[in-house]
Amino acid sequence: MIAHSTSEYSEAYIALGANLGDREQTLLEALTLLDAHHEIEVLRCSSLYETEPVGYVDQPSFLNMAAAVQTRLTPEQLLTELLDIENRLGRVRDIRWGPRTVDLDLLWMDGQSRDTELLQLPHPRMGERAFVLVPLSDIVPEGELSGLYTYVHSSLSVLDGKDGIQLWKTCNWRAASGPFGS
Repeated sequence: MIAHSTSEYSEAYIALGANLGDREQTLLEALTLLDAHHEIEVLRCSSLYETEPVGYVDQPSFLNMAAAVQTRLTPEQLLTELLDIENRLGRVRDIRWGPRTVDLDLLWMDGQSRDTELLQLPHPRMGERAFVLVPLSDIVPEGELSGLYTYVHSSLSVLDGKDGIQLWKTCNWRAASGPFGS
C-alpha cells in the first residue's frame, strides 16, 4: 500500500475491457500489473459486465469494468503505464474499436483537463458509453470528486443502449491476487 499525504497523490479512474482470450483473467492480470507498479495502488474495482461491441460490431462480446487508482504519476505518465500494460498483455491495434485482448482507458484524474495529441481528460466519449458509465457508477463515491459522481449518474439517466450491458460477475481481484496491499 502507498503511504502518503493526500496532497501528493491523485485519484484516477480507468476503464478496462477485453473480448479476446480469457477475458476475465486478462482484466485481473491488468489490475495486478497496475497495482504492482510502485507509484500506483488499485483502490477499488467495479463488477464485471458483459457488453455488446460498439462501433465495429463484428466481434465477440466484451467484459468491461472500471478501477479507481491512487498515484503520484502525472496523467501522461499514467497513460504511458496503461499502454505498456496493454502491450505486455498482447494488445494489437489492427481495427479501430476492433477485437482486443485488453483495453485500458484513462477516464478521469482529479478533475484535471488535458487536450493534447496524446491524451484527452476527461475522456471525451465516456458520457456516451454505458459500458464505461455502468462500471464507473459502481466505484465513484457519492458527492465527491469535482462532480464526477453527478456527471456519471446524470449521463446514465439519459443514455440509450444500457440494455446492451449486463452484470457478468462481481470482481474478485483482491481475492485472486493475494491480500490487500500486495
